[in-house]
Amino acid sequence: MENNGIIRSRAYARAGFVGNPSDGYNGKTISFTFDDFYAETVMYEAPYIELLPNRRDRSIYNSLDDLEQSVRECGYYGGIRLLQASLKRFREYCRKRGVDLGSKGFAMRYFSNIPHHVGMAGSSAIITACFRGLARFYDVDIPRPELANIILSVETDELGIGAGLQDRVAQVYQGLTYMDFNKAKMAQTGYGDYVPLDPSLLPNIYIAFKRELSEGSEVFHNDIRARFNLGERKVVEAMQTWAGLADQVRAALLEGRKNDVGELLNANFDLRRRIYAIHPDNIRMVEAARSTGASAKFTGSGGAIVGTYADDAMFAELKQTLEPLSIAVLKPNII
Repeated sequence: MENNGIIRSRAYARAGFVGNPSDGYNGKTISFTFDDFYAETVMYEAPYIELLPNRRDRSIYNSLDDLEQSVRECGYYGGIRLLQASLKRFREYCRKRGVDLGSKGFAMRYFSNIPHHVGMAGSSAIITACFRGLARFYDVDIPRPELANIILSVETDELGIGAGLQDRVAQVYQGLTYMDFNKAKMAQTGYGDYVPLDPSLLPNIYIAFKRELSEGSEVFHNDIRARFNLGERKVVEAMQTWAGLADQVRAALLEGRKNDVGELLNANFDLRRRIYAIHPDNIRMVEAARSTGASAKFTGSGGAIVGTYADDAMFAELKQTLEPLSIAVLKPNII
């Protein structure tokens, strides 16, 4: 434990670099985490279990305008439900494996500055931070592939949120990670092949995101899941193509062909655009970024993009082009 018996645990924002959204369909992806945004839990021993509300969980407002603004920023559901579902799954995991947690209780609060509903895996970051804190508090070791599965089950099974493994694997492993969700291996072992890559292999990378809320990932993923389950040919083939793009980017990185990456990222989005009805604001964001010569694709389900740029002059042009559109631009610090 840290000073005064306090445990602080963090999980960082995630950007789907290439291959997404094939992760939920036995595909392949490459993702990275970056510490510009993070979720954190703080725990300390107590004679009971207490989950302390965050600003996202408040039920008292100064006015109806205040309530409206809160809902626009945080949605209708706060983070307490994420902690509750995480604690339930953690208890079930320990009981199943005969881990005695004793009678020690705790108080827990959480914080997150990850932008809401822009595809940076904010919900799974809170859950991941919670599990890291619980594991340290109770001295429980959970293998990383298994931990990613548990975190996914918190969202899909406990809370009914449509999601894939990419975000959870990325946040559990951290850094830059290649993921292969091979169906046979998943069936045999319960998890895929997760291979850390050296972030120094990457070309110049930027992140840009809308300052206003975007559509939640539940809506996006539930639609594509239904189409995939119905066997819609172009969706099934698209998943295979996205997986192939992940392999192509991995090969380009390992072979030092950084200049080839941007075109592959563009192909990832262009295929997505042919498959989905994408909100015009998201299309404008991608096109505005590409107008500078940079590449651009979604980091997740919309609202944020990731891409490559040639040099500082192009990055400056990205900022000059996107910031007047209420789009923030940054160079991510991969961790």
